Formats: sequence, C-alpha cells, structure tokens
Amino acid sequence: MKNKKIKIIMAISIILLLFSTTANVATSYMKVKKTVEESIINQSLSIGTSIAASIDMKVYKRFLKNPEKNKDYWEIRNYLSDAKDKTGALYIYTIKIDNPTVARAMVVGHPVVAERKDDFPIGEICLIPQKFVREAYYHSQSFVTDFVEDSKYGTYLTVGVPIKDEGGHVIGYLGIDLSASFLDKIKKDVIENNILLFIFNGALIIITITSFFLIQRWYQKELAKEVDDTEDTYQTEIKALITSVSSLRHDFTNHIQVLHGLLQLGEPEQAKQYVEALSKEVQTLESLNLNIDHPGLAILLQTKKLAAQNNQIDMDFTVSQNTFEYIKTTDLIKILSNLIDNAIDATIHLPEEQRKIVVTCTAEFKKYIFQITNTGPALSPDAPVFEQGYSTKCEEKGEVHGQGLFIVKNIVEKYGGQISLYSINELETVAYVEIPLKL
Repeated sequence: MKNKKIKIIMAISIILLLFSTTANVATSYMKVKKTVEESIINQSLSIGTSIAASIDMKVYKRFLKNPEKNKDYWEIRNYLSDAKDKTGALYIYTIKIDNPTVARAMVVGHPVVAERKDDFPIGEICLIPQKFVREAYYHSQSFVTDFVEDSKYGTYLTVGVPIKDEGGHVIGYLGIDLSASFLDKIKKDVIENNILLFIFNGALIIITITSFFLIQRWYQKELAKEVDDTEDTYQTEIKALITSVSSLRHDFTNHIQVLHGLLQLGEPEQAKQYVEALSKEVQTLESLNLNIDHPGLAILLQTKKLAAQNNQIDMDFTVSQNTFEYIKTTDLIKILSNLIDNAIDATIHLPEEQRKIVVTCTAEFKKYIFQITNTGPALSPDAPVFEQGYSTKCEEKGEVHGQGLFIVKNIVEKYGGQISLYSINELETVAYVEIPLKL
C-alpha cells in the first residue's frame, strides 16, 4: 500500500513539473512575441511624434485651408514619402478628424506612380475603427488600433499621434500603418535569435524527468529491502530535488525578463551575449550525470550538486567504483546527506568565490572512508558538536537544529566506526568518517 502511494505521489510530481515547465516555455514564447509587438508599436509612436513635430506647420496649415494637390500638398507628401522609406512602414499619412465618427486621409506619403496619380485622393475615408476616432476627437491623444482587414491594403494596424501647431493646438493626426506581415517577420527573427533560451528550458524538462525516473527506479529497488526506513530518508531528498529544480525554473523566468528588457531598450547585441552565457549553464547542468555504481549514492550526490549550484557553491566529488554494499543504503544516505547539508550551511555565508566543498567516498580493503571538506568559519575545539541539540545556527521559530551530527554519530558507532570534525588553519572544516568492514 505504501509503495503504491509513493508511486502515485511521484507520478503526480512528475506530471505537475512537466506541465508547469511546459507551460512556462509556452508562456515565455508568447511573452516574447507580445513584447516584440509592443516594442515596435512604442517605437512607432515615438517616430510618429518626431515626424509630426518636424512637419512645416505653415505649409500644412496653408494646405488645410486649400486642400488641393498644389505645391504645399507635394511638399508635405514628399516629406512623408521619405519618412516612409526610412521607417519601413506600410504607409505614413496625415489624418483629418473633425467629427467623432469618420477619419479622412489628407496627404499620403508614397512615391508617385506616373500612370496612377490618383491612388490616394485627398479626403479619402480611413478604415480606422470608430471608437479610436471618437477617442482622438474628444481627447486629442495618441492611439493604436487593432488589426484591420482591408481588401485594398491588406491586414494592418494604425498608430496615430497628434499634429500640433505652434500654439500646441491639435490640427490633425499623423497615421503610421504597420502591416501584419512586417510585425510577424520581426517576431520570427527575434524568436530565432533566442532559440537557445527555449533549448535551455527544454533541457531543464529532460533533466527534471530523467532525475525523477532515476529516483523512482532506485527507490523501488531499495524499498523491497527496508520499506519503513527508506520512505522517511528518501522523501527528504526528493523534496530537496524539487526545490532545486523549482529554483532553476524561477531563475529562468528572471533570465526571460532580462532579455525582454534588453530587447525593449534596443540592445540586441547585449541580449545575444546574455543568451550565450545561458547556453554555458545548460552545458553545466548536463554534466551532473555522475558515474557512480551505487544508485542511491548517485542520486543523493546529484541532488546535493544541484543544490550547491543553486547556491553558487563549487562542489567536487571523488567516489570509488564500489557498491558500498556493506553499509545499508539508508544509513549511507543519512551520513552523507547530513554532513553535506552542514557543509552547505557553513559555506553559503562566504563570498561566492570562496565557496568550496569536496566530497570523498573511498572503499578500501578493510574500511570505508567518507570525508567532506568545506571552506567556512572554524569550529571551536571545545564545541560539543555531536551532542543532541547543539547547533551553530540561529534558532528560528518552529525549527529544530542540532540533530544531524547526533544522528550521524549514532549510525557510525552502530557499525563500529569513528567520526571526527575539525578545522584546518581556520580556513577549512573537515568531517571524517571511517567505517570498518566486517568481511
């Protein structure tokens, strides 16, 4: 019954992690597309404001008084045509909004086609939705329309900014049409340039699922030998792994936000460099596959390695090619888990460049030796580190400290072994465990 419950819990955990991480990928993809579109629109609003401010107001006012294709008209049209070519917009044109219902195009910036000079008649009705016309008429503010399906000009959206005279009065609007195909092309280019981010997230999914399947396979094998003790020990390590993976996923969300910010600021080169740095992290994660014969020990060290990386701790392993069969797996996990956790707790308070942990698991002919060395504050020679309840941690409400080394000492003594904890030159602390083999 317990075995079945554990299988269900692990299966649900895998499904939830797979679902949440896949949803994260999909959400990130949609956010990138939305951010690119918003960036282009904001840029177009800025460009439109600049173009509107640069129009010769005297010329444009004269044209409005006499809206014909005269000298003033062609001067404005040539200016808008040049702006269109430089910005890549579908069309740039001036708009007359003198009522809350209809907007009319006055001067459309477009090169002259000799055989079709009347493509853009003065006062042609625009397909700007009425709600945006009404807002512009009553509030004299910039607007951005939804996409409009136009049988003549295609699918596009319109960005409109006020044209103000010398006194600050709105005398019209400048419209910039952005085609859907133009926006889709830019979005596609940005997605392709950030493909490494999605590869990184995909690698995270694979690592998560693989880790859980390895844990499940190992756990089922050990469960047949010692069900009760194994459940309590391994569930702790599973929770630690879930916490570590969740931390990685949280970090990935932060990376996405940074990249969004760089793109919005128009810094594609910095965004590219940032993506290249993330790709190196993917390679680091792939290196977590340790070549260790003992399955329980392999999973434990993988979990601790991942936890160390999340805390920017350099952790190295030296493990003999041995099954460590003369010590119960649950006891081996308890010894190393508590000692490594203590090392992480001591090291994490140092600056990142000083955080170092070395784990050594050696199987000699007549004994097993486990040694954990970490940088950190020195221990007092008189400290009762193996007494139950003693801890160097600050007491926190609801938390009980000082149990780990007490538990380890009892396990080691059960096998007739010995344990010592000492500091070297006030720079490093060593936890040394020696267990004799009863062959």
